[in-house]
Amino acid sequence: QVQLVESGGGLVQPGGSLRLSCAASGSIFRIDVMGWYRQAPGKQRELVATTTGGGSANYADSVKDRFTISRDNAKNTVYLQLNSPKPEDTAVYYCYARLRVSVSIRYNEYWGQGTQVTVSS
Repeated sequence: QVQLVESGGGLVQPGGSLRLSCAASGSIFRIDVMGWYRQAPGKQRELVATTTGGGSANYADSVKDRFTISRDNAKNTVYLQLNSPKPEDTAVYYCYARLRVSVSIRYNEYWGQGTQVTVSS
């Protein structure tokens, strides 16, 4: 079984900073993409940022230049640094991974349980 476990969510003031972590564990052969999505109340889940094993990153326009995604391949862990968050960044943040559990099994998508981020003064 594969698990994605997030940590680091909470309350942060506008203009502050917060770091989210997500560790993938279980029977993992190879991870392709890891990243973060978010869902605000009444809205659809949306991409925040993703990164490949080679280190290339993709960001939503709304967070570019404020959020930074990074990854520790040795630890199967992805991070999201939130700098200068805004109230509109308030959402449940979900960790995402596209991985395969063995060389003979195709890639599948996995999700964490979500962690709440609230940006408020």
